[in-house]
Amino acid sequence: MNIVFTARISKKHRDHLEANNQGVTFFFCNGISEAERYLPTADVLVTYGEDLTESDIDKAVKLRWIMVISAGLERMPLHAIQKRDILVTNARGIHKVPMAEYVISMLLQVYRQEKQLIHNERNHIWDKSLRMQEISGRTMLIVGTGAIGQEVARLAKAFHMTTIGVSKSGRPVASFDETHKTIDLKDQLPKADFVVSVLPSTPDTRQLFSIDHFNAMPNHAIFINIGRGDVVAEDIIVEAIRSQKIAHVVLDVFEEEPLPANHMFWKEENITVTPHISGVSAQYVTRALAIFEENLHVFKHNGTSFMNKIDVQRGY
Repeated sequence: MNIVFTARISKKHRDHLEANNQGVTFFFCNGISEAERYLPTADVLVTYGEDLTESDIDKAVKLRWIMVISAGLERMPLHAIQKRDILVTNARGIHKVPMAEYVISMLLQVYRQEKQLIHNERNHIWDKSLRMQEISGRTMLIVGTGAIGQEVARLAKAFHMTTIGVSKSGRPVASFDETHKTIDLKDQLPKADFVVSVLPSTPDTRQLFSIDHFNAMPNHAIFINIGRGDVVAEDIIVEAIRSQKIAHVVLDVFEEEPLPANHMFWKEENITVTPHISGVSAQYVTRALAIFEENLHVFKHNGTSFMNKIDVQRGY
């Protein structure tokens, strides 16, 4: 069995995989261009997903499984993959700890005036008049109740928050006080002090949030997007902030990345911009490869119980 990595991993991880998978030949490459010569013999491809094209799939004539060691699949040639009936799994869930911590840290950043505190410290300003608030006891609405959403809700409960989950099915999920269907999202928004989107990019989620949704939020609400940038149009975000429909927006994902230096988001005092790092963790690759190895065991034994199996037609 030949396994080709286009995702670059450390020597420590390479040595571990080779030592624990006798009879498997690994080709560790730095990107798809370096891996191209190995594609015709690849049974398995391990990738971050963004570098694959339809042409690469055509060259990989023996390919049976693609392991994506990230969560996002929107840039992958899913149509070509579906035509070949290639198994796709991803690393969904490994981001939940850092992304949940990110959400809490950003809420504290806003409520505890941390931007202004840092500015004052740098400029030797002693100002005790800053208005501090507590996030405890508030209501958080999370759109997307998968692994990440559940972990965000779990941490929110540590701050005694009421947690509302919104998903396509609306089914009950751990750590949520109540759950609702996506079609009922607007009706739930008036309850929310904090609105967190962890949605992937799919035909159903693109441009999900309209100006009507922001109109429905309390004007003190904070909106955080750690899912995908196309869940809401950029001009709607700016309108919501400038017209004071909501108090603050925290964005870690954008329609265009990197965010251009002259983009309007940078200029808005009540928009916090971070460079798509909410899921970054020193444990990222270790966690992703643990899922890969578990699925590799299933694959070797012609099993079917794969973790994080993707419905290629839906894209998630």
